[in-house]
Amino acid sequence: MTAETNKKDQVLHDKIQAEIAKLLAETSRINSENKWYPLIVGATATLAIVAAVKVFI
Repeated sequence: MTAETNKKDQVLHDKIQAEIAKLLAETSRINSENKWYPLIVGATATLAIVAAVKVFI
């Protein structure tokens, strides 16, 4: 019974480790994407201001 329990525990441990690896990879991807957001927001705001100025001039 102990060998069977140990095997089940090992399978559960492996599943948890795989899930942790998946979450770490996803977190890394999200963090790498987040560095571009301020640049995109700044460029969009700049273009909006230029367009507004162009309309009123």
